[in-house]
Amino acid sequence: MPRNFCAIRLPVASLLVMLLPCGSSYAAGASRSSERSGSLTTVVIDAGHGGHDRGGIPGQRIAEKDMTLDVAQRLRNVLSTSGYRVVMTRDSDVFVPLPTRVAIANSYRNAIFVCIHFNATQRRGAGGIETYFYSRDSLPLASAIHSYVVGGAPSSNRGVRRRGYYVLRKTNIPAVLVECGFLTNPTEAAYAQTASYRQKLAEEIAAGVRGRNIASSASYIDQTKVAKSERHRSKRSHKKGARKKKGSSKPTGSEARTGAIDREA
Repeated sequence: MPRNFCAIRLPVASLLVMLLPCGSSYAAGASRSSERSGSLTTVVIDAGHGGHDRGGIPGQRIAEKDMTLDVAQRLRNVLSTSGYRVVMTRDSDVFVPLPTRVAIANSYRNAIFVCIHFNATQRRGAGGIETYFYSRDSLPLASAIHSYVVGGAPSSNRGVRRRGYYVLRKTNIPAVLVECGFLTNPTEAAYAQTASYRQKLAEEIAAGVRGRNIASSASYIDQTKVAKSERHRSKRSHKKGARKKKGSSKPTGSEARTGAIDREA
């Protein structure tokens, strides 16, 4: 654990470690930095997945949970050096439920929420960077972070997208989810496995956080209607499956997949 940080364990359902600045020397430095920037902003960093949840797709060689945690820790270090107050939803390989992640984010005022993920698909050729938001006041943050990450990464630009993922839909503060490339794409997976590239991702995301108030809002792809139709189809198939399997307590494969969709959307 980096010096000048203390761990606070909270009474939540899952093991949760939040890193908060401690010590007078850090507080003084953060105070001076906040005076220069105008206010002390709290950044809640959420490393996607963790514990039994590896992320990605079945059979994926690289565990997404490891890549997201590493980038999140590097982002914490960069932002802390810049004088930001940083909170981690997880700082080790533990599983944290989505509602707990949201509750942490919503417990801070003058805060923003940055969720780190990597993409995956069965099509190995798919690649690129995409950034998600949901509420309108999150668009400037999404635009700034996406602009910097795309500008600093060799991957293609998949755009800024609006979609109602749980951690975006339920937060009361500006919130974004950054997909930092496809771990199922051989080229992007090779990048992601290098420490220098993960550091670059952290630095570009941090630059977006710092520039969120001066960046112009970019155009975006609205996927909220698509997501709603997917959930409706999933619910209909779930009901049909339940009628066919009435009397059986064992879930079908489609029902298990439906559960995963509902947790993310």
